[in-house]
Amino acid sequence: MRIDIVSVFPEYFDVLNLSLLGKAQDKGLLQVTAHNLRDWTHDVHRTVDDTPVGGGAGMVMKPEIWAQCLDDVLGLPARELENVELTLDDDLPVGQGYGVHATKHGSEVGAAEQSSAIATTQLEHGHKPSQLKQVLIFPNPSAPLFNQQAATELSHAEQLVFGCGRYEGIDARVPRYYAEQGVDVREYSIGDYVLNGGEVAVSAMIEAIVRLIPGFMGNPESIVEESYTGDALLEHRPYTKPTTWRGIAVPQVLISGDHAKVDRYRRDEAIMRTNAIRPDLIEQLDCRRLDKADRKLLMSLGWEVSLAHPRKSRG
Repeated sequence: MRIDIVSVFPEYFDVLNLSLLGKAQDKGLLQVTAHNLRDWTHDVHRTVDDTPVGGGAGMVMKPEIWAQCLDDVLGLPARELENVELTLDDDLPVGQGYGVHATKHGSEVGAAEQSSAIATTQLEHGHKPSQLKQVLIFPNPSAPLFNQQAATELSHAEQLVFGCGRYEGIDARVPRYYAEQGVDVREYSIGDYVLNGGEVAVSAMIEAIVRLIPGFMGNPESIVEESYTGDALLEHRPYTKPTTWRGIAVPQVLISGDHAKVDRYRRDEAIMRTNAIRPDLIEQLDCRRLDKADRKLLMSLGWEVSLAHPRKSRG
């Protein structure tokens, strides 16, 4: 997989040369390149931002600088749109694609024709992705939440290009323009908080994605038991030797030697932890995949399991 990152602080990503990420690059599984956005500027101050249209605080990153950079990184021919007016679709929900109305030479382009130009490779929940070619990703606190499903899908891509915004963000026309050119464009948030820039979010997404590439992990079975994998339950608590430490003993069942009981204990703890911390994940479970012990435990925790997905019992 090839990963390109665009940032005004490319040195931030030196950390990707450490640990398993560094080893994966040495083995040829990954090719990671961090680009300095300022290399595509043309003024003495290497300016990448300007004041927001309509007023307000902060600065917005300039679209023409990003376009020149992304054209090169994506391998697209440089292009200037002439006599084409693009306006944002205010009615389109964030994360549901990019809606653009284009007026060219005075004629209105229909919505159906515009929709066909929008990248549509976002896959529905549960669908196993085929090989993705090239995906352009922007971290955005106003976008849908990045999760394990997205990481799994993106791990099948040939090239991922990440754009790290700063200040008040990147001009909103940039992602919409590249979606119109047929590029698969994604925007993701990593949580309900705001960071100074996209670098932290991009680092988190890259690590979540590349560890799913075959050959990246030394023991691929460790991925199967992790939180948000498979049934999307939180993972059970881990323990190691010594079995008693500072007066605290590990659960007795884990040293019983009975592998079936160990597996059941860990499954039960995963369900109980998820119920206490992330009940929204319980609601996403497929009741058809639950065994008898799962159902019994969930019912004891106040869940109905007779429908497609668990639902909290009333009363």
